[in-house]
Amino acid sequence: MIAIAKEPPFRRLIKPLVRTLPFSPHVKSLWDAADYPQYLLGVLHASRQGPTSVIEFGVGAGHGLIALQRHAIAVEHVSRHPIYVYGFDTGVGLPRGTDDYRDHPDYFRSGDFPMDTFDLLRQLEPRSELILGDVAETVLTQTFKAPIGFMAFDLDLYSSTAAALVLFHRADVPRLRRTALYFDDVALECNHRFAGELLAIEEFNAKSDTVKIDQWRGVRHGRPFPEAAWLDGMYVAHDLQGMVRTTRSVRARAR
Repeated sequence: MIAIAKEPPFRRLIKPLVRTLPFSPHVKSLWDAADYPQYLLGVLHASRQGPTSVIEFGVGAGHGLIALQRHAIAVEHVSRHPIYVYGFDTGVGLPRGTDDYRDHPDYFRSGDFPMDTFDLLRQLEPRSELILGDVAETVLTQTFKAPIGFMAFDLDLYSSTAAALVLFHRADVPRLRRTALYFDDVALECNHRFAGELLAIEEFNAKSDTVKIDQWRGVRHGRPFPEAAWLDGMYVAHDLQGMVRTTRSVRARAR
């Protein structure tokens, strides 16, 4: 029955029911039956190993951050692990100086996506923190209450995305060996690997020996809607050194 339910036309009939009825976050994630399903999937992944921090880079009007907060509450309820939410943004829209072709000036302008800071802060709970300022600076000093398990990148620009990825080089910031990532601007007609988020990812991988970012392999498997466009933006940051340490630890315990 479950396999049949995932087939058309049945899946189109079942999805609204899953969205409306009180199913678990895992079921709602499987069926894309939630706002920002990419965030729900990321939070579920992050919560598997204990307390975790989840991040949105590029908050804008705040719809994504509020959804991330809502998903954290729902997943925490079933996982029993605390989930802390962080949002990074300038607070005044995209930064100035976006005439570099790598920042897609053909698509973005300075000041795009401004924030109503007061209104957004009013909607945030104590678990959530809004970090305002240049991400190139704030990402170097921000502290986190638990290991990072998920990061969503909606910074739009190559320069800002590259600056945010520096977080992976901070030895004082713990993270999962496989950190779930979502990149919002990788599948549009204007996106290519010579600019924007795709260039930031490629350059990061070229420079980093210990962490590598790759597409989330197998993420479509078993999903009722494997053609969903947002799945193209799901990636994983693999901590290569962390895997080596874990392997050595397991071998030592087996002796």
